[in-house]
Amino acid sequence: MDQTSIEASPRRRAADHGPLVDPKAIARDLDAVRVHAGNSREARAEVVQILKRRLGEARRTAEQRLIADADGRACAEALSGFQDDIIRLAYDWIVSRLYPSDNPSSGERMTVVATGGYGRGMLAPGSDIDLLFLLPYKQTAWGESVAEAILYCLWDMGLKVGHATRSVDECIRQARADQTIRTALLEARHILGDKGLFKELEQRFDAEVVRGTVPQFVAAKLAERDERHRKTGQSRYLVEPNVKDGKGGLRDLHTLFWIARYAYRVKTDEELAKKGVFDRREMQIFRRCEKFLWTVRCHLHFLTGRAEERLSFDLQRELAPRLGYRGHSGLRDVERFMKHYFLIAKDVGDLTAILCAELEERHEKPAPVLDRFMAKLRPKSLRGLKESPDFQIDHDRITVSDNEAFARDPVNLIRIFALADRYNLALHPDAMRLLTRSLKLIDDKLRHDPTANQLFISILTSSNSAEVVLRRMNEAGLLGRFVPDFGRVVAMMQFNMYHHYTVDEHLLRCIGTLQQIERGGDPNLGLAADLIRTIQPRNRDLLYITLFLHDISKGRPEDHSIAGAKVARRLGPRFGLTKAETETVAWLVENHLVMSTIAQSRDLSDRKTIETFAGVVQSLERMKMLLILTTADILAVGPGVWNGWKSQLLRTLYYETEPVVTGGFSEVNRTRRVEIAQEEFRQAVPTALPELSGPAMESYIGRHYAAYWLKVDLATKIEHARFLLGAEAAGQSLATRVDLIAGQGVTHLTVLAPDHPRLLSIIAGACAAAGANIIGAQIYTTTDGLALDTISITRGFDRDEDEERRAKRIADGIEKALRGEIKVGEAIAAAHRKSPARHRSRTFRIAPEVAINNTWSNRYTVIEVSGLDRPGLLHDLTAALSRHSLNIGSAYVATFGEKAVDVFYVTDLMGAKIQTAQRQAAIRKVLTNVLEDDGGR
Repeated sequence: MDQTSIEASPRRRAADHGPLVDPKAIARDLDAVRVHAGNSREARAEVVQILKRRLGEARRTAEQRLIADADGRACAEALSGFQDDIIRLAYDWIVSRLYPSDNPSSGERMTVVATGGYGRGMLAPGSDIDLLFLLPYKQTAWGESVAEAILYCLWDMGLKVGHATRSVDECIRQARADQTIRTALLEARHILGDKGLFKELEQRFDAEVVRGTVPQFVAAKLAERDERHRKTGQSRYLVEPNVKDGKGGLRDLHTLFWIARYAYRVKTDEELAKKGVFDRREMQIFRRCEKFLWTVRCHLHFLTGRAEERLSFDLQRELAPRLGYRGHSGLRDVERFMKHYFLIAKDVGDLTAILCAELEERHEKPAPVLDRFMAKLRPKSLRGLKESPDFQIDHDRITVSDNEAFARDPVNLIRIFALADRYNLALHPDAMRLLTRSLKLIDDKLRHDPTANQLFISILTSSNSAEVVLRRMNEAGLLGRFVPDFGRVVAMMQFNMYHHYTVDEHLLRCIGTLQQIERGGDPNLGLAADLIRTIQPRNRDLLYITLFLHDISKGRPEDHSIAGAKVARRLGPRFGLTKAETETVAWLVENHLVMSTIAQSRDLSDRKTIETFAGVVQSLERMKMLLILTTADILAVGPGVWNGWKSQLLRTLYYETEPVVTGGFSEVNRTRRVEIAQEEFRQAVPTALPELSGPAMESYIGRHYAAYWLKVDLATKIEHARFLLGAEAAGQSLATRVDLIAGQGVTHLTVLAPDHPRLLSIIAGACAAAGANIIGAQIYTTTDGLALDTISITRGFDRDEDEERRAKRIADGIEKALRGEIKVGEAIAAAHRKSPARHRSRTFRIAPEVAINNTWSNRYTVIEVSGLDRPGLLHDLTAALSRHSLNIGSAYVATFGEKAVDVFYVTDLMGAKIQTAQRQAAIRKVLTNVLEDDGGR
């Protein structure tokens, strides 16, 4: 039997296995249960135990079949069939033993109906059961008793049951008024009882509810879908998708079928095909999507033992081998599984678009035109396009003139999208269907056609809707065929907590974020919005091309930046770039992570850092482009990744480096800049701090080293001075200060304390014990031996009042730890045991790395460590450095999802670099051990 015939008969395959548990065997068990002397309690309990035991057997059998057959739809159908048997058997026992009626009246008729998802005849292992007790007239004592007995039986079995008891009249009245009830009744299915009553409900539902209301129902269901997507995440490419409610998930398929069933009055997908809504290929896709999503959902429920719908990272890892995926071609098993998932989600979106187009043709769904009334008067308002006779505009949608448009000129496969972008047109479903069937026309000749590539670059660099049009090209399957390197990353996820989207979705979002930067007007976009208006016009186009290519080599054995540069050098000439332009794009791709890395993990006041970065960028124009590229890249990673803190770091690195690439850098210039900073401070103090004047001011200025004056902004210097003077006036050598930084998503904790080697370790430990996530640490030492450390932690609350209370609690913990009033190690261990991240982090594996470098700074040895993040990691690392008699001059802390990257500028206790290989090896070993430890204490 071929795949098509297998997919076409899922219900037969489910039946071929036979029932999960023989209903006759259950009936015999129940028949043996007697009600003695009117005492029904013991009998009911015995019935529940029998059914509960059989339910366990049925679920075990269903799971075994699911693992063997990998057919989630068959599993869901089998579980639904078993549930039907349970309800019928319970009903039979109840009406024969508890509430017998030898001569039932017309009012003592009852129909038990499955509604909602259960009515569809498919039930996931952890799903709710929705029942309707359908009565001919009003409720009777007998009907109420029977319904109550069935419900208590199911509840006592541990099942989640939603229920309603209504007459046919009540069902019709409520369905008219409530879309949820209407949708539930749309899939109503007879389980037991009076079939005539159920038939009456069906007929009246069609005649009195459905008739004449199709457009309203379609609009309501699509609005519900859009709201659901808004809540669960607008993209179908979120890397931890919701299988049921997420975009491209099962609920989207259900919505599609609800609409089809309502509009076309069909009951099965086979009938949908006969109506001509889907062609044979699309029907196969529908069944493949349904089977795959049900398989994943059933496995999720069995694996977790509950109705878990979110494919979290830890569950992805467990599910991949369970579903039969293996690592291959540089992708891990879990990445191959999720790539398949996202391709299925894309297919679900395509099917929804096809159905909506069919409904538009029937005028059951508003077409995307400005004036619907005029559209009805002009049902085929076609007009040509001057650029090509192969296309026409039909109600603000571009379509083909005939079915040979693409075969006649394959360049039209690209041209249709270019015209859609130029004139802001939607793509007609007929044209998209023909395009999908014509993808085989894309060959090397078309890929290297100058006109086709010129059209593609015009789309990529368009100021109109580049991101939207490129996404339509991708969803149609064209983008990956026209640029095969892009095709390799379509639906590719990266198994980590940092990236929120698949690689292809991230690249397309980068195009959108660059358009946001170009439009400007948002202060949160940082320096990039200012710089993009100053770069050379042609470099603007090169930035768009770079963003399209920068991650295109993800998933390969070679470093993706290096491999991506090779791809850029190969594709540049094809895209019409000159040799110099190609080299600029390749350089940007190869170095697209450099500015972010240096800004977040290097001492920006260290001359060597700036000189090193200047040596990489070499020109002001390249540095501008790199900053814009870096900003767009971080913005497109996902919500909350970009913040004011990162924006400020990039700004500082840019302005520190600008003098080097424009006219040289000398110690004289640096000394002069320190003098200017000190003079600005002197000018500001009389207004801000009138008590600081004369010799006291000069004495205060002398307490700070040059790096402090260069690196700290004036407003912070004033606040530091106020903080130090206030602490001294109060006789405090240990004090803390809290600052809520507006617009940056961070809170600053400033600590004043006598300097000693373990200071940062204790501060980090106190923060970890309080559950604070450290994202940065700026360490300054005064000439009189005090440490002025600023710890940046992620904001925990939106409301300032709540965040201030939290921050003060953390600051209080830091002071207690520094006074020795709490044992930091024990506090961290207690926090670690409570942290949900403890179990979550074990899902990921990151090889620990420790790099020790004496060339990155003239004064310090730079130690860079990276590994799996966990509560208390920074404390353990700094404690290890302190035990090895190292002074930490500054520390730079960054987290990328589950990965921690911490950089320490250190010297020995004499202020010298760590030069000997033996000592470096010892430090490397102890830090590696810390990274490999899971933090358990």
